Amino acid sequence: MQKITPFLWFDRNAEEAMKYYCEVFDDARIISVKYYPDDMQVGPQPDMAGKVLTAEFELAGQLFMCLDGGDYYKFNEAVSLLVSCKDQAEIDRYWEKLSAVPESEQCGWCKDKFGLSWQIVPESMEQWVNNSDSEKSGRALQAMLQMKKIVIADLESASK
Repeated sequence: MQKITPFLWFDRNAEEAMKYYCEVFDDARIISVKYYPDDMQVGPQPDMAGKVLTAEFELAGQLFMCLDGGDYYKFNEAVSLLVSCKDQAEIDRYWEKLSAVPESEQCGWCKDKFGLSWQIVPESMEQWVNNSDSEKSGRALQAMLQMKKIVIADLESASK
């Protein structure tokens, strides 16, 4: 069992989000879903009957839990999920599926249609931005800071 599990709070769309994430990631599954009973109200939140009380799902081996908690809390960029990608095709694929808020895009960060922030980066990102050659590293970092979606070829070019 995983020692630490991210727990995500949704506003009445947890089940939709889980299903969507399971479509985005190849190695994904919904493990369990428990619903609010018909007669339950959450604080001043009406109409929670049939919404997700708790659910477990897995994306690429990472366990998550979630719930429909109402509109008390919203996701923000203080927490993001990092996806390490093996190549540009994988970056492009995840970016296309997860980026839904263009004004939130910067340096490989994007926000999905549920408001959750993601970092879509190459597995080899460290080789460019933490290169032992500080000039190469600086050029790669400056290039990355100009990007929305990470473009590996541009990082490689900048770090030469």
